[in-house]
Amino acid sequence: MKKTFGGPAIFLDRSDINTDEIIPAKYLTEVTKEALEPYILEDLKLEGFDPKGDELKRARVVVTRENFGCGSSREHAPWVFEVNAIHTIIAESYARIFRQNMFNGGMLAIELPRQDLDRLFALDKDGDVDIAVDLDAQKVIARSGGREEVCSFEISAFDKALVEAGGWVEFADSRY
Repeated sequence: MKKTFGGPAIFLDRSDINTDEIIPAKYLTEVTKEALEPYILEDLKLEGFDPKGDELKRARVVVTRENFGCGSSREHAPWVFEVNAIHTIIAESYARIFRQNMFNGGMLAIELPRQDLDRLFALDKDGDVDIAVDLDAQKVIARSGGREEVCSFEISAFDKALVEAGGWVEFADSRY
């Protein structure tokens, strides 16, 4: 499956969203990634957020705050985003293992400083936000209501290679 980066964004204005909120532990016995799909963010408690709502179903990008993916280390957390066609998460920071599992799965875990995130969250007040990612230029372009915000991000050459290959397995297959 070819991954795309960008599209309609959903904003989760909270820090420390943990892996149990991303995919509850009771679903970790599922034997396929696809079986996780309906349970994305099922236990996330956030005012105005509906895990079964249309906004999450349309989303292709998650914009959130710091320490995203904290808690237990499980690949299921990035997987549930992958099977829901959300291949880009933008946050101030990530739990180390969650972040690396995103790259290992060929997905983007973009880190932006708080000031840039605040600009994106302000853009969300204008209505629906669409985000494009230019991986080569290392830029996030967010548009809403006739306004545009452009933010630069850093990504290591290795993590970029993982994303471009489609993940760790594809990266290794192409080189070894």
